[in-house]
Amino acid sequence: MDHRSLWAPWRLPYLKDYEEAKRMSEEADSGVTFLSAYWEDPAGDRDNHVVLRTEQGLILLNRYPYANGHLLVALGEPRPALVDYDSSQRAAFWSLVESGMDLMQKAINPEGINFGINQGAAAGAGVPGHLHGHLVPRWHGDTNAMTTVAGTRVIPASLDAMAEMYRSVVQQAG
Repeated sequence: MDHRSLWAPWRLPYLKDYEEAKRMSEEADSGVTFLSAYWEDPAGDRDNHVVLRTEQGLILLNRYPYANGHLLVALGEPRPALVDYDSSQRAAFWSLVESGMDLMQKAINPEGINFGINQGAAAGAGVPGHLHGHLVPRWHGDTNAMTTVAGTRVIPASLDAMAEMYRSVVQQAG
């Protein structure tokens, strides 16, 4: 039998961070989330892969992406549901979503974008105490046999490389 290896050394930090991610998810009910921690720490934006920060919220790379360039969009103030925000805050959230889509289109030019909100743990929210949106870039053929046969997604670029691609677009626009 011919065995081939897919070397993905950048996945080791994910495996090591799994317990930390689980702990943070459990803390979400208390209002302490990685999103609120990132919001309170603008000096850590580079390390936290925040690519855009506004007065209301931030756009950052998902540390555990479905696809290269997967972004999270969140307001700074943590609330569990969209309707928990007032109308001006919801407008700020949608403005961030639009900015994220524009940024994604300019930085990595996907053929499509999935956008979604998983509101509540039962809906799959990993951080149920801090509503956030997911922007997932898509290309024709971006899922392949690896996902089906091996239950594995191949993410070819590092988070640092993706963050730099997004930041260069922000700097050009700035």
